[in-house]
Amino acid sequence: MSTSKRERERARLREQKWTQRQTDARARRRRAWTIAGAVSGVAVVAGVTVLAINANTPDKTYTLAPPSAAQDRAWTGELRTSAGDVAFTLDGQAAPQAVANFVSLARDEYFDGTDCHRLTTEGIFILQCGDPTGTGTGGPGYDFGPVENAPEDGLYPAGTIAMARTEAGTDTMGSQFFLVYEDTTLPTTTGGYTVFGKITSGLDVVRAVADAGTADGTGNGSPATPVTIEGVETQ
Repeated sequence: MSTSKRERERARLREQKWTQRQTDARARRRRAWTIAGAVSGVAVVAGVTVLAINANTPDKTYTLAPPSAAQDRAWTGELRTSAGDVAFTLDGQAAPQAVANFVSLARDEYFDGTDCHRLTTEGIFILQCGDPTGTGTGGPGYDFGPVENAPEDGLYPAGTIAMARTEAGTDTMGSQFFLVYEDTTLPTTTGGYTVFGKITSGLDVVRAVADAGTADGTGNGSPATPVTIEGVETQ
């Protein structure tokens, strides 16, 4: 067999193994990340971390950054999206693990080219991002916890940036996060959600996406206005 044929065969086998790993992971661990307690009993799917590797870069794996990487300080940054730019601050003191995780993934360009896959407009007012598959089932290949800096009263004010997690527990965070565009109250009995940042400008961008509604016209679905993250800057 020629060198080029062997290389093509190795590439084919790598792709086959990667696809099988994705299929096996979904079958083993597919579960809904939910933010419970919406008005009228609506359950808001907030994502699932099930994949061993980023679907956008199947040859790359990711490692959870230690909390010390947050440097016990405030960070500034910008989320550049196809709908407009959103500037933010991150609180490395109050939520060091979540901030370290987000900054590390951002610097690895993990979020680049990913879609904000879910918008909710009834009872809970969030735009959810951070899933490389755009399906609500993607993640970096690891989970972490526990929840940090969850508001005791369950109130997540407009502009809040928080981590999504699964119903399974408070140690099931990965890469998915949500932007709160109107004041939202979430249940405290399930452990809450890590608040790790705040929008400082560009909230109007998120609200414009929300005003356009969901693609299927329901209160919980993909946004009618597509939102693709083009890049994330942090410093």
